[in-house]
Amino acid sequence: MVLRRLVAIFYLFIHCSVAVADEGMWLPQLLQQLNAAEMRIKGLQIPIEEIYNVNKNSLKDAVVSFGGFCTGELISSKGLMITNHHCGFSQIQKQSTLEHNYLRDGFWAMSMKEEIPCPELTATFIIRIDDVTASFTNALEGLSEEQRAVKIKEIASGLEKKAMEGTHYEAAVKQLYSGNEFFLFVSETFRDVRLVGAPPSSIGNFGGDTDNWMWPRHTGDFSVFRIYADKDNKPAKFSPDNIPFTPRHHFSISMRGVEEEDFTMVYGFPGRTQQYISSYQLQTILEVNNPNGIKVRDERLRIMNEARRSSEALHLQYAAKYSRVNNAWKKWQGEIKGLTLSNGLKKKQDYEIDFSNWCNATEANKIKYGQVLLLLKNFMLSTSLIFQPMTIMLKRSLVWKSFPMPTLIKID
Repeated sequence: MVLRRLVAIFYLFIHCSVAVADEGMWLPQLLQQLNAAEMRIKGLQIPIEEIYNVNKNSLKDAVVSFGGFCTGELISSKGLMITNHHCGFSQIQKQSTLEHNYLRDGFWAMSMKEEIPCPELTATFIIRIDDVTASFTNALEGLSEEQRAVKIKEIASGLEKKAMEGTHYEAAVKQLYSGNEFFLFVSETFRDVRLVGAPPSSIGNFGGDTDNWMWPRHTGDFSVFRIYADKDNKPAKFSPDNIPFTPRHHFSISMRGVEEEDFTMVYGFPGRTQQYISSYQLQTILEVNNPNGIKVRDERLRIMNEARRSSEALHLQYAAKYSRVNNAWKKWQGEIKGLTLSNGLKKKQDYEIDFSNWCNATEANKIKYGQVLLLLKNFMLSTSLIFQPMTIMLKRSLVWKSFPMPTLIKID
């Protein structure tokens, strides 16, 4: 099958606004091979080895996956970690009560003893990333999609088990580039993470729904946590005896500020990209998925708003859930508007015409790739009659499922 999921785990996004802007998103272990020279031309002043290195401390050791859904950065030798306010939002809510509403009023621990444990919140460091594609290539040749899935799971399980042997690390094989390459991610996860501070929502969420997904945005979008470890600096469940984690590396904060055309490099966990989907998939997003998702979330937001206005307790209980629903609702509207204004669908279609011309230029290309676009088109046509009602039904069912089950918080 041509269609396989793309998962992006630990990437570097680089942008520089010099004469001609150049930007991209890359796996950090490939920088030396693909981007080092150009990054230096753009203004990078540190060696590439200081960005990602498995043999000594590097910037990667100061970057964490915050809870598995955001990025955090270590900014002190005592495990202090900063992330976005919207990333810490649900944790701040869970620690709030009607008497101590940290979402509304903010929170600052004046000592480590006042820092608040956040059960189930994790901070994960990447230890190393190995390209293990060679372990799969020959083994998957000629297999059906079902056989391929079984074989991938079998090989991945063996690689993960070997990587974890004799360590406290975790390991996972991820498929990238639509299942054409495989990478082994070895990681270290800390499970004692505590809330240190957060501004009131009037600062951390300034502009609210109106400014969300907009640029420029003027908001103090940050919150502060601390990672704790056992006496050997290893991951441990929460315990009063745990001590602040000593990171292998942490970022220092420059007080010199920034200047126009400074080199910019963002290191973190962006999730996934839809950059390489076909025009048929993009058209489905524009005409089916997003419009239906928006309509359903209109109703979800209306129901939650009505409930939140009825009492202060419900207003607090639904804060994180409302924010998550609204976030996608606003994003999908922006996607439609942006793709329409930029004529994104037409650009995809033009690119596919160029691809078809390239395929037809030689018999070898035609034999190997000539059916790709037709397969994608037929797949979307054959599944649209199923996925459209399923999408609507699923999203509508979430309206009712979400209402009676608010996020758990402490209400005294």
